[in-house]
Amino acid sequence: MSLLVLGGTAWLGREIADAGVALGQDVTILARGQSGAAPADVAVVTADRGSPDAYDAVRVRHWDVVVDVARQPSQVAGAVRALADRTSSWVFVSSASVYAGEDAPGADETAALLEAHEGDDEGWETYGARKVACERLVLDALPDRALVARSGLIAGPGDHTDRTGYWPLRFAHPAGADGAVLVPDSPLLTQVLDVRDLAHWLVAAGLDGGSGVVNASGPTVPLADHLAAARSVAGHTGEVVAVDQDWLAAHQVEPWSGERSLPLWLPLPDYAGFMARSTVAAEALGLVARPLDQTLADTLAWELSAGPGRRRKAGLSPADEVALLAEARA
Repeated sequence: MSLLVLGGTAWLGREIADAGVALGQDVTILARGQSGAAPADVAVVTADRGSPDAYDAVRVRHWDVVVDVARQPSQVAGAVRALADRTSSWVFVSSASVYAGEDAPGADETAALLEAHEGDDEGWETYGARKVACERLVLDALPDRALVARSGLIAGPGDHTDRTGYWPLRFAHPAGADGAVLVPDSPLLTQVLDVRDLAHWLVAAGLDGGSGVVNASGPTVPLADHLAAARSVAGHTGEVVAVDQDWLAAHQVEPWSGERSLPLWLPLPDYAGFMARSTVAAEALGLVARPLDQTLADTLAWELSAGPGRRRKAGLSPADEVALLAEARA
């Protein structure tokens, strides 16, 4: 059985390639190779997907599954044009960011989408709309042989976004000497899926001929329970200082990610459904999520090995948190 991964040296792509090897597949990756070293035991085709001859080396054989993680419509258009007739199954990794609304918990795949953005760019503002365009290209080219997986927040070891690693690491290494940690007090629901579970399922579902459009994420967990799990795996025994969203907004703390943020927290009611989408369809195709505490424990171990003092893409700096804790207690 043969698996072609378009991409395969960055986080999810690498995990997909590794999952293919673990499932006994003959794995080839096509990538520029600029996001890291190729996984072991895979064949590597180095190519720029913007080049007219990008797929020449992989068009000479038939593939059982092609998996694509692209976010640029032109790359997806080129791939399906070159390879749609060279594969039995196509798996496209899309995103829950394709949806136009984020306020309805339990929404399924029939929810309204953003208007497609068919041009290439790198802006976050068009990310979801570009994924909509990519989905349409895949479904038009392979209407009965494509699985479109709208991924939610991906968690686990290697999370370069720094969102899912922030909480277990902060509980393991509090900012202040007294061990206190600042947390959001919110009934928000969270929904994450371990990258290893997502990768395994994408390959297995493709090999099984899974098709259609599905939301791919983990079970919904209240934010308070997610934070409690992170605290538990870190062995934290210090004070937890909880503040509501109005307090956070008044003190210029950003939601979700970026500098001076609290990862995973989002304001309500606008984002009540952002991490609370129905995953019934994906579960029917075999998606299974490992326990959250296992994902968080493994993520913490990776964070500690990567260096807890590194500059991060999400979260509060220790100095910011110490100052905010003082204000919250005043």
